[in-house]
Amino acid sequence: MAVTPAGTPYVESSDNVADYPGVSLALANHIDDTAGKVLQVVSVTKVDAFTTTSASFTDITGLSASITPSAVSSTILVLYKVAVSLRLGDMAAFLQLLRGATVIGGGTAVGSRPSAMSGFYTGVALATTDLTGNFIDSPASVASQTYKIQTRVVGGTVGINTTMDDSDGAGRNRLSSTITLMEIGA
Repeated sequence: MAVTPAGTPYVESSDNVADYPGVSLALANHIDDTAGKVLQVVSVTKVDAFTTTSASFTDITGLSASITPSAVSSTILVLYKVAVSLRLGDMAAFLQLLRGATVIGGGTAVGSRPSAMSGFYTGVALATTDLTGNFIDSPASVASQTYKIQTRVVGGTVGINTTMDDSDGAGRNRLSSTITLMEIGA
């Protein structure tokens, strides 16, 4: 059964009753069979390189996606995979997830330890890994929602979609990063 964007069920016909045997037509027209189902999927893959030396969180260009929920009660499942490389020893890189300008899904900041969604530390000269994560958000809106990933580094340079020092060689592949949004019916 479909629901209009305003949230009011439409009356289709006695076909609704066939979908729900033993249920009256009036009741069948109020059953929402979208609960728990994936209603739409939006995915963005970033294939170009990005680097920063910023100790403050900064947008990873090209790693954001927008989705317009079909109902206020929908939740948005955010999945991400970010290819991260650190180029000097004793460094750490962190990611945070935002909806619009609001940070979501991070930890609790304590003292001088800031909040982050994911992190990567290396005590070796060069290192590369994929940071992955997921978060279920409830924007409670039918307006377009933009989700993005930001990164920061503690000392040195963090690379996105590059391996280690990104030198020109067969052992230095270029990688990809992805953010995927799924609207889940309530």
